[in-house]
Amino acid sequence: MAEPVAATVSVPSARVTHLGVVAGLAMGPAVGLGLGRFAYALLLPAMRADLGWSYAVAGTMNTANAVGYLIGALAAAPLAARVGDKRGFLAGVLLTALSLLATGLATDTASLALLRLVAGAAGALSLVTGGSLAASAGGGGGRGRPTLALGIYFGGAGFGMVVSAFAVPALVASVGWRSGWFVLGALGLLGAMLALPALARAPAVAIHGGWRRPAFAAHATSGLRAILASYVLFGAGYIAYTTFIVAYLHTRLGFDATEVTLFWGCAGAAATGAGLVWGPLLTRLSGGRGVAAANAVVTLGAVLPVLLPTREAVFVSALLFGGSFLIVPTAVTAFARKAAAPHAWTAAIAMLTTGFAIGQCIGPWLSGEVSDHSYGVAGGLLASGAVLAAAAAIALLQREPRD
Repeated sequence: MAEPVAATVSVPSARVTHLGVVAGLAMGPAVGLGLGRFAYALLLPAMRADLGWSYAVAGTMNTANAVGYLIGALAAAPLAARVGDKRGFLAGVLLTALSLLATGLATDTASLALLRLVAGAAGALSLVTGGSLAASAGGGGGRGRPTLALGIYFGGAGFGMVVSAFAVPALVASVGWRSGWFVLGALGLLGAMLALPALARAPAVAIHGGWRRPAFAAHATSGLRAILASYVLFGAGYIAYTTFIVAYLHTRLGFDATEVTLFWGCAGAAATGAGLVWGPLLTRLSGGRGVAAANAVVTLGAVLPVLLPTREAVFVSALLFGGSFLIVPTAVTAFARKAAAPHAWTAAIAMLTTGFAIGQCIGPWLSGEVSDHSYGVAGGLLASGAVLAAAAAIALLQREPRD
């Protein structure tokens, strides 16, 4: 295997960066994931009814988003090598917000799919570059500090879910789904403004020339193959829940806008604080055990509403799923930080995110097809649970990186 091109690296110092910087950077996942991807579930029932979509077509919208995410993940590291992580992060957040605004103006399915693709690409750019910045900001302090910092960073997606839960369902029910996209776009622009002070203070890992040879990408993930395979399956499995669960609650249990707000808000609140709960555990778990444990809880949360379709079980599901699904990327990124050299962090995170994105491209369409042709949305959720269980099992094969 060819060696990676020599890189000029600005390695994070031992100085402890205030975690408020990481919280500001968490606006990246808040906009790119919480608003740009997950909030689509809140709009899907109204869009499906108004546009006459099947579940397969509705799922294809998030497949388009995932294809965009794949494109963004592939482009993120070479782009960051040219313009820097900070500029890439800001560009990703702003482009996500603008694409959400434009979605409210789209008039046909093709335009909607294209805008979902753009939002996915921009969200991946901000997530990859922001993850590298958060990993850099997590340097210094105690042994568990990097994992805590990453937990706070990815928890931003949960914050985006909470905000969208209170901003979107009632508005969509009274005005229509287009108004929901306008609000999401405006919130995305606000998130970009809130991230600016943290972005100015964040220490960056500067890379020059590292992506001039394709071998560098393979080198960056050479010790992460089991984690990578698990992450692909996680991407395919979790997205069925975040895409179709609200539609399931509408059709199976008759949830109204208020109940959807409470459900989505509970899931988002659990996701926002999950890093604080999981952080000490992830620090103690070696190899891929942290990724496996998080996937196991996600699996239980995903299938619980189908196995026990009661309102009480649904809210337990929100806490279990919400409190664990963002821990998977947290654990994956923390492991990559241990396994890769600092100059390869952006490359390693980008390659792992690429695998994750490939899984996401498959998941929504597959779940939609299952929902249309077998047991409805319940069948799609159960199929995703099986994929998530496989992700947990494969993660156990990952060994601790060598010193």
